[in-house]
Amino acid sequence: MDGEPPEPARLAELVAALSLGIDLGFGQPMEHVLRQCLIALRLAERAGLDEQQRAVVYYTALLINVGCHTDAHEQAKWFGDDIAFKSRKYDGQPYGLRGAIRGIRLLGAGSPVLRRFRIGLEFAIAGHRDVDRMLQYHGRLARSLGERLGLPYPVLDALTCAYEQWDGRGWPGERAGDRVPVAARLAQIAEYVEVAHRLGGVTAARRTVRERAGRQFDPDLARLLYADAPLLLADLGAVGTWEAVIDAEPALAVVLTGDAIDTALRAVADFVDLKSPYFLGHGTAVADLTSAAGVRVGLSRAEISQLRRVGLVHGLGRLGVSNAILDKPGPLGAGERERARMQPYLTERMLRQSPALAPLGRLAAMHRERLDGSGYPRGLTGTAIPLPARLLGAADVYRAMREPRSYRPALDPEEARARLRDEARAGRLDADAVAAVLGAAGHAVPRRLDGPGGLTRREVDVLRLLARGLSNKDIAARLVITSKTVGNHVEHIYAKIGASTRAAAGLYAVRHGLLPEDEPAKMG
Repeated sequence: MDGEPPEPARLAELVAALSLGIDLGFGQPMEHVLRQCLIALRLAERAGLDEQQRAVVYYTALLINVGCHTDAHEQAKWFGDDIAFKSRKYDGQPYGLRGAIRGIRLLGAGSPVLRRFRIGLEFAIAGHRDVDRMLQYHGRLARSLGERLGLPYPVLDALTCAYEQWDGRGWPGERAGDRVPVAARLAQIAEYVEVAHRLGGVTAARRTVRERAGRQFDPDLARLLYADAPLLLADLGAVGTWEAVIDAEPALAVVLTGDAIDTALRAVADFVDLKSPYFLGHGTAVADLTSAAGVRVGLSRAEISQLRRVGLVHGLGRLGVSNAILDKPGPLGAGERERARMQPYLTERMLRQSPALAPLGRLAAMHRERLDGSGYPRGLTGTAIPLPARLLGAADVYRAMREPRSYRPALDPEEARARLRDEARAGRLDADAVAAVLGAAGHAVPRRLDGPGGLTRREVDVLRLLARGLSNKDIAARLVITSKTVGNHVEHIYAKIGASTRAAAGLYAVRHGLLPEDEPAKMG
């Protein structure tokens, strides 16, 4: 991260990145949704839809299942692992006796026999109504995200009908046949065909549309796909799916800049946090606290803006972690801990293909790293963790302690303050970052002192690496800033300490206890 203006982001990139998390939440390989978008667009063109209509199909196909994670907490309550439960969506009919029997067999999965019996009894009394309401509201919740993203009415209407079916036996069961928007009909057939084709080729795809035509699927669209399946499904495994989908965006081509990026990222963060009642509003709260802490340590306006966006996206990877883990009231087993520790990596993986979002993902992935190397996912230490990531890590810990979790109530402000300071004293969190976060949260903290010679914290980090012989380019890569910014810091450092060579800077660093670089700098 640096002081340069961030690259504008296309709305298509943000929605496509979110779709990768939707894949994870359904237990599907990443880019399942992207491929179904390509299938839907190809079929839409074959059906004669114009560019404006295909733009509606585009966003509908990318977002059609986005509402399904919003009640993952309830899914885990009834069926155990919510991701495993949703992954069975494509195994059989989504309605009727077979679907009902499959759901009953999963009740209380992973629980002891007695608890499974109790869950089954509760489900028979009231749970089945809960599940029915969930299915009815998935489309409405997807529409609510579309509204916050500023998508036009035809997309919103199609998202509302995401689970309606041709025969009227879908959810909420208010529309049937041609009354279901064509974008929703195309997205639904493309979704199931993508899975069938990936697992069984053109033959399986044709079998799927033949079996569901006239019931779940629009029969005319089913006939078109059946007839032209080899052409419509060609090269899906060979093309660069991300690039193909971004390049295929029809008429809308919405570019997000300035406040529009923040608005869109906040909408996505709030929506992802719906996955668990214990994380409601967490992303926005961390973003606000981190950016306020950035002000206290003297980051530039551009750096603070970027840091706020990193805070908003840092939890996106939770879409790939089961609520049976996120909401577990007791201690996690070894395997569960490993799955939970994947969250920062998954966040980075979701964002890394977008030029505008990748820098956010790289920093967001560091929010669980710790100075002493005890963090994850990469076990980074010391200055390998740049200051923005240290601020993000401290803010995330503080906000998590101030929020309830399944295994404990929310901590009061003073207890959270004491525990955060303990983390700094133990060498896991950066002391200056902790002080900045606590100050931003309203706690009284000692005035932040500059380093020796009036060096700022960022200048101390640059000096450490400069003393080790790293070039400006290498320092920039390590601290996630630009070479130009490094050059400015180096000039200021030399002016403040009265040095003009690496050796002189190194001697100054040694004399003032600023090395080794895997320890927090001694300030004052």
